[in-house]
Amino acid sequence: MIRLTVEETNLLSIYNEGGKRGLIENVNAALPYMDADMRELAQRTLAKVDALTEEEYAELALYAADEV
Repeated sequence: MIRLTVEETNLLSIYNEGGKRGLIENVNAALPYMDADMRELAQRTLAKVDALTEEEYAELALYAADEV
């Protein structure tokens, strides 16, 4: 299983919709509107998510850090 940072988990919780494919589509659609630092975080996070199977993705606990 992959290791996600708090920032990566927060990003995924924001764009998580419709499973792995929906998340990837949502993040890719937002990339042009992100500043350079956020874009780098998003691209790094997408690379991690892309390596997951649908089953592995479904097992991720995706919630914003302040919801813990």
